[in-house]
Amino acid sequence: MKRVVVTGMGVVSPVGRTVESFYTTLLESRSGICFHDFPWGRALVAPVLGDIDADFPKIRRLSLDRVAQLALLAARQAVTQAAIQFADAPGDSTGIYWGTGIGGATTLESSYRDLFINHAARLRPVTIVATMNNAATGQIGIEFGIRGPSYTYSSACSSSAVAIGEAYRAIRFGLIQTAVVGGAEAMLTEGGIKAWESLQTLAKPDTDRPETSCRPFSADRSGFVLGEGAGAVILEEAESAVVRGATILAEIVGYGNTTDACHITQPDAGGQSRAMSMAIAEAGINATAVQYINAHGTGTKVGDISETRAIKQVFGEAAYSVPISATKALHGHLMGATGAVEFVAALEALRTRTIPPTAHLFQRDPDCDLDYVIEGMRPLRELNVVMSNSFGFGGNNVALIARRYRHS
Repeated sequence: MKRVVVTGMGVVSPVGRTVESFYTTLLESRSGICFHDFPWGRALVAPVLGDIDADFPKIRRLSLDRVAQLALLAARQAVTQAAIQFADAPGDSTGIYWGTGIGGATTLESSYRDLFINHAARLRPVTIVATMNNAATGQIGIEFGIRGPSYTYSSACSSSAVAIGEAYRAIRFGLIQTAVVGGAEAMLTEGGIKAWESLQTLAKPDTDRPETSCRPFSADRSGFVLGEGAGAVILEEAESAVVRGATILAEIVGYGNTTDACHITQPDAGGQSRAMSMAIAEAGINATAVQYINAHGTGTKVGDISETRAIKQVFGEAAYSVPISATKALHGHLMGATGAVEFVAALEALRTRTIPPTAHLFQRDPDCDLDYVIEGMRPLRELNVVMSNSFGFGGNNVALIARRYRHS
């Protein structure tokens, strides 16, 4: 089996457009959530990135939905940090593994508006190629000249975590040598938000403190806040990375992927605990070796209780001593991008030996009684193994484990 390492990371999020600014903001508990003046929803809270068009020439923007733009921005950061040239590698040795929940939601909604409201006789010629779920995957291949295998995963909130896990497996088993991996989402559209509203999973806006509207694990939580963004990592076979002199940021050692087979929206602690246990078993460690968990932590009533129970099932009494944080309180729920963005947060915790807090946990919930790091950022003298959880509608559960890299 090959060892798999991370050599580059990129994040474009409502709380930072670089990994450094993103993680600094998390540590300082500065929220990206606020009221926005959407003409169709003036009382909504959402973390929005703002303008990104300037990062692309006008002619290129014509074929790029916002989700593909976000994907390219995050991938560029990761490739730059990894200092890797794909043109130097054999054509089939580098893959693209990408996740998204909806794909080109902005283009899709605007095309429906043009067709059914404005009665347009003809839609934009690029409507299909901008809307399709694998648009970002294809654009990444074009941008970097990657000619190996490419896959697009769509499993709701776990999409990009699945992409990371499957790329890790492909390198581990020697199918490829390098991969650009991650996910992106941009569904802050009228139709997208109204659809989520109908499920009654969105947080009730706090009129006095809108930035605190998402409160994972707090007794007064009411749901999540929908956001947009992208996260990317470069994965490489360890020996190859060492030979080319790459800076190794971490090593991925475990991946668990399970299906609840219970309910299309209601989470199952049993399925979640099986995913964590699978990742721990693959990593060849005891559960007590995990020193930090970046929780899925959406802020929904049932979701946070289910994850808390799942952690207890896996860790037993040790569950009370492992630090846990849920960063969606600050950057919002990034759907198909959230697994990759939060995995980067976990890797930054590993790298800096400093854990971000769970913001806005104002009231203790007796059913959520673990160590959620509520006092603010927490430095740790020793932090060598981290876990990141991502659970999606449809009952898909993913756990990823990374550790500090040691050459041996």
